[in-house]
Amino acid sequence: MKFKNNLEMPSTLFFMIKRFSSRLRNFIDITTVMWVAGTLTASEDSADSPLLTLNQIFASSEFSSKSFGSYQWNNEGPWMIRLKKDKEGSGMQVVQVNPVTEEEIVLVESYHLIPPGETEPLNVEEFVFSDDRSKMLVFTHSKKVWRYNTRGDYWILDVTSRELKKIGGDVIPSTLMFASFSPNGRKVAYVHENDLYVQNIRTGTIKRLTQKKSENIINGTFDWVYEEEFGLRKGYRWSPDSQFIAYWQLNTDGIQTFHLINNTESLYPRLIPIKYPKVGETNPSVKVGVIYCEGGPTRWLQIPGDSRNNYIGYMEWVENPTAVVVQQLNRLQNHVKVMEVDPVSGQAKTIHEDSDAAWLDLQDDLHWFNEDRNFLWLSERTGWRQVYSVARKGSRSTLLTDDSFDAIEISGFDEKQGLLYFSASPKNATQRYLFKVGLDGSNLARITPDSLEGSSNYSISPDGRWAIHRHSSFTSPPMQELVELPKHLSAKILETNDELVKKLDGLKLGETEFFRIDIGDGVELDGWCIKPPDFDADRKYPVLFYVYGEPAGTTAVDRWSGKRILWHQMLAQKGYLIMNVDNRGTPSPRGREWRKIVYRQIGILASADQAAAVKALGKERPYMDADRIAITGWSGGGSMSLNALFRYPDLYHTAMAVAFISNQRFYDSIYQERYMGLPHENVDGFRDGSPINFAHQLKGNLLILHGTGDDNCHYQNTEALINELVHHNKPFSMMSYPNRSHSISEGKNTSLHVYGTMTRFLIQNTPPGEY
Repeated sequence: MKFKNNLEMPSTLFFMIKRFSSRLRNFIDITTVMWVAGTLTASEDSADSPLLTLNQIFASSEFSSKSFGSYQWNNEGPWMIRLKKDKEGSGMQVVQVNPVTEEEIVLVESYHLIPPGETEPLNVEEFVFSDDRSKMLVFTHSKKVWRYNTRGDYWILDVTSRELKKIGGDVIPSTLMFASFSPNGRKVAYVHENDLYVQNIRTGTIKRLTQKKSENIINGTFDWVYEEEFGLRKGYRWSPDSQFIAYWQLNTDGIQTFHLINNTESLYPRLIPIKYPKVGETNPSVKVGVIYCEGGPTRWLQIPGDSRNNYIGYMEWVENPTAVVVQQLNRLQNHVKVMEVDPVSGQAKTIHEDSDAAWLDLQDDLHWFNEDRNFLWLSERTGWRQVYSVARKGSRSTLLTDDSFDAIEISGFDEKQGLLYFSASPKNATQRYLFKVGLDGSNLARITPDSLEGSSNYSISPDGRWAIHRHSSFTSPPMQELVELPKHLSAKILETNDELVKKLDGLKLGETEFFRIDIGDGVELDGWCIKPPDFDADRKYPVLFYVYGEPAGTTAVDRWSGKRILWHQMLAQKGYLIMNVDNRGTPSPRGREWRKIVYRQIGILASADQAAAVKALGKERPYMDADRIAITGWSGGGSMSLNALFRYPDLYHTAMAVAFISNQRFYDSIYQERYMGLPHENVDGFRDGSPINFAHQLKGNLLILHGTGDDNCHYQNTEALINELVHHNKPFSMMSYPNRSHSISEGKNTSLHVYGTMTRFLIQNTPPGEY
């Protein structure tokens, strides 16, 4: 038998004999383990083989799904604007297309995008037209800032004259951020090195609007923690009359600097400083100002409260009358005020408030309607997440959705027909459907056809009449179609992924199922299971639990998950049961109490629920081998995997934890305080929820993986855990990835190496096969 990727038979056999020699009553199927170990990443992948390999999943696009691609809705559907390769294939042209009739109008040819003195067109990464469609703004040559490529170059094309001009003057290339047209299309605002600028398109004159007094001042964009936890990046808004700009200003003075270390790109280490507010530490101060687009002093809005211990997570202009509206969250994030601020006097008045005994989620779009006299608001005040219409004047709230199930999110609305669209799943928390209801709360109905099980999401046109519908299930790749609302009439199939479906049909895949498991006290958890292709209920199988378990996401969802589901199917082909359970505290549409029972006990209740589920499933399914239970997860799931192995050492035998938080005090203020409160007010919760404090209980096999350039969950978490494990003389395995971020994806073959490492570790320590 030939072994590949350093899996040598003598060491593998020795390990297995040593591990199982005490189990004289059991028989090890050595042949199965040898075969599995030898075929992890076969160098000669066969397209006709019914078995998946790591190379196919992580080093090729063989099983990648296709998408209709990016598009922008025209003001009236079904027309949309897209990028398309030109006839020569050398550049991209901008076209307006009607997917129903396939009528196409070229708006901008690729040769219109060749800069003066150049021979090749710009590589268009993003584009936007002015409101009157006379000009197009092009974003190119971008560079990554934390998660996204938000720094680059901007060019303006005059659609009529075809004149192409770069904005920003003679600034260093790839240093502009968030350029946008004024509503009248005459000016462009942008951020450069944390200051706001406005450029007159006709004359080219540039006006610097802000002048930061220190490197701690950020104008028109955000620091690390606001971007990461509130999703805020562009930090300014044009007024409707194009005369003023409202903008955020952050001051990071007093926030301690966390340094990432790059040891590999030069002879000496390079420090990468990040102003990173950890739990309970100093936050950035934040305020909002209004400035005239031709320059002058900033009028600061008089928003009450401590600017360091309150967050401003939303800001927008409204009309009738013109005002700036902000959302202010207190530091504990359990009380929010919606304030209307006079841009001239700066005086603020509260027009809506909401609170919760646990936490509130920021609402990043208020969906203004009725000429800005009303907005939509999601609240859990009844015990379910509901949509309300809130009157700007008088603050009267009207319930629009059913008060017996959760509205997951607002998908769009058709003001002319008086319809609100939202996603929900009243009967099955693992699936997602589209619903509609009148803006007066009448005629609630499901729109997604009953025949479509799984998950459906919708990108709805501005006029509310059309939508791109994307549907998938746990075992079916995405299908996309253009549908006409509100009847959900299919107008055009946009993508079927038939080729991928055919390839999947040729694989030897195991049966999948969704289930609910009773863990006691009337609590039932949603989950799924993938069985080996030749499953035999009379045999015993090792189990790998895939977990996340935090309030930021769910995993027991009936939708396609790409490479992850393929990896799980590959492991099932090798003889594993792959299982997943969503514990309480995940954002599943099962009511407020379900989601928020975890408040102030992150890592405690969730790991207890997970352990209870393992025990209950073991009693219900005798083919689960209680001596071969493994668990893995990434980020919060990595923390959960550590908590499982450390807190329940007699239940779990192997854990593979990736990019985790080992000590909750090491994470950022906004996220961790939202769910745990302040550390000095919840000492027991922070201690007992942090896996590092239970590392001394380790009995099983532990693999930890982390990128040293992780700006989110710092490599500090791995180093601190290593120290604790060494202190208690606990053996473990680890793999660090130099300069990789939280995704551990940068560089050739990095993902292949990550999943190859985990696969080998799993097979060596929790081997498949009957014994």
